[in-house]
Amino acid sequence: MKILPLAVLDAALMFFACVSSTCAADSKATDSMPCDLGPLTDIPAVWALTPDKLDALYPRPQGANINPFYTWLTSDHSRALFMRHRFSNMTIDTTIFSKTVPVEEAVVDFVDGKLNGITFSIYNRGDSGTVDLGELNRRLAACNGALRTSLGVVPAPRHADPAQGLLAEGWTWISAQGMACIEYNPEMVKSRPEYLRMRLAPRDAKGAIAASMREHRGGSTLTELAASVKRNPQGDVWIEGVPMVDQGQKGYCVVASAQRLFEYFGISCDEHQLAQLAGTQAQGGTGSAEMAKALQSIDGSFKTHFKSLALLYSDNRLREPSGQKVVDEKGFQKLAMDYTGKGIPLLWALELGRYPEEPPLKNQMGGGHMRLIIGCNPNTGQLIFTDSWGAGHELKRTKIADAFRETHGLFVMQPTTH
Repeated sequence: MKILPLAVLDAALMFFACVSSTCAADSKATDSMPCDLGPLTDIPAVWALTPDKLDALYPRPQGANINPFYTWLTSDHSRALFMRHRFSNMTIDTTIFSKTVPVEEAVVDFVDGKLNGITFSIYNRGDSGTVDLGELNRRLAACNGALRTSLGVVPAPRHADPAQGLLAEGWTWISAQGMACIEYNPEMVKSRPEYLRMRLAPRDAKGAIAASMREHRGGSTLTELAASVKRNPQGDVWIEGVPMVDQGQKGYCVVASAQRLFEYFGISCDEHQLAQLAGTQAQGGTGSAEMAKALQSIDGSFKTHFKSLALLYSDNRLREPSGQKVVDEKGFQKLAMDYTGKGIPLLWALELGRYPEEPPLKNQMGGGHMRLIIGCNPNTGQLIFTDSWGAGHELKRTKIADAFRETHGLFVMQPTTH
């Protein structure tokens, strides 16, 4: 059986039309609301921040149905997201350092109710569009100067070194007061800005936030990942602790899913950096073939290995990448159970809206999408998965038979360390 040409396969997978619960035609903002994120940069006082204190710092305005300043990405309030372009008719004017530096996004992470770190997207091409290089250098200098003052040390330079998993340039500050790093794509200072981000963390930070401060990146071992697998008497076997990302108003379902994997593995990266590496357009997503090529080009640097497990061929059958062997429903279930049972989520490309799921999709959304498979229940015949759409999408279910019929591709990315 002849496989579809790559261009046709990409169209079939429809990653260019990735659907988000907030994905709608973006119109120009007609109003703005100031949101000073300065308190989140107040080192060392910010290390005492808790979810309740965050609520108190940025309360919902009287009469508002929702809090316009930020949203919780997780139901347990372990991750909050501030977004400049959260709404189509209003800009949330998020700023830091005496309101001199604009912020596109800020992600606030808590572990066991304590602040674990904050990531500020100072610039990313997907949200910011084109910004003058002189303005970006001004923002960079402002962040640099503020961190030198608050942390009381001169930063150590970071140089891109793909062999060590360092794909960004920048600086790192580590002192008794805390830790910080600034990262940007190496091409930014000369020609093509893609992203500029700043991370702050207490000295006892954990996971990807702590990893972002290290000079040598490494992922979790397979043994460590296996400890994330949970089981209950009802027969559910699932992976706990996959960080949540909200892909926002962009066709970033592929790179958002990849970012979640990297964070789960303890590897520092974000969807904007991955989008740059993968060649993703802000409103366009990424074709499967291009994403595979991009991941294959960086998997050694991130100490992971990317592999295609099944692809939909021109005869509407799932087959192994060689095209020789058909992957039937039992084979699909076995792949899901084998990998998730070891603590390794699967990247799942599918067509939304064909079959029911729990909880139901709003307005019966349709189109190409990528999710993470995180478990199975063979007793009930259910697949357990998660979407990159924020709170309420951490753990969802559908029938394994339905999941098999709507699948366009199944992929794995796993650490190479044991």
